Amino acid sequence: MSRTYKATGINLKSMPMGETDRLLTILTPEFGLIRVIAPGSRKHQSPLRGRSELFVVNELLIAKGRSLDKITQAETVESYPGLAKNLSKLAASQYLAELVLYQALSEQPQTELFEILNEHLRRLENLPNKTSDNSLVLAHLSHGIFHVLALSGIAPQVHICCLTKQPLAPDFNAPDWRVGFSIESGGIVNLAPEGERARGREGERAREEGSSYQLPVTNASTEAPLKINFKLKGVELALFQQLAGRDLDRLETLLPSEIGEPYQALLVDRAWLAIEKILRQYTQYQLGRAIRSASLVDACFAETMA
Repeated sequence: MSRTYKATGINLKSMPMGETDRLLTILTPEFGLIRVIAPGSRKHQSPLRGRSELFVVNELLIAKGRSLDKITQAETVESYPGLAKNLSKLAASQYLAELVLYQALSEQPQTELFEILNEHLRRLENLPNKTSDNSLVLAHLSHGIFHVLALSGIAPQVHICCLTKQPLAPDFNAPDWRVGFSIESGGIVNLAPEGERARGREGERAREEGSSYQLPVTNASTEAPLKINFKLKGVELALFQQLAGRDLDRLETLLPSEIGEPYQALLVDRAWLAIEKILRQYTQYQLGRAIRSASLVDACFAETMA
């Protein structure tokens, strides 16, 4: 039986081991997550030094060991040097890598997950480096998160109400229009279904006064109050619904033409911030663990959030 095997993998995690080695956690399409030693890779002259950096994709020849396998040969086929040159891109990439580490399986093919991660790292690297374009990083981070969750079958429902199963479309014209987001229910919730939320004395008074009214939302299966964790504006819902697609379109094209361009840009920036926060809490709920890299994302976008 052969004592070596070949794999293609992207480095997701690196830890020093011994005096000169590194212990790498690598995502491969053939074998899922593997943990291997890169011998001598911390030496300055080692051919494995650059090939063991984060987000480098290598074709590997690996020798089996008693407890840990070892890399014997590595040939780089792709890398993302631009990520390390921009702190916001690096933070977003580490966030995606951490999420993939939580989702990936060992000893099972992970071809789709491997391709999704590389595609979104490639998109992040190709974004402009201007500070004014930082919201694009949040947009593409959110897009990547959504796709990783979708591959695992746990992406939030963003097109139909989780309770009524009816489609929901954003309303840009009503300033007070909102749609709920329930983490426990798994997505968006219509806060005012037609013919249901305007009943009772308060509803009649609201109709007479021309104002809006919403009864508390309940879970039909248990009749218990349903926890609404967030309320999304039309812009935020439109953005959220775009995450399910393969590509991101310019959200500004969906907004009413009466809204001036400077205000459109502000709306979009704020919307991306809100969506990332919602996705983060939703993801942490689904995984049952915190996303540690999120603190670096917060630091990078502190000025935008101010």
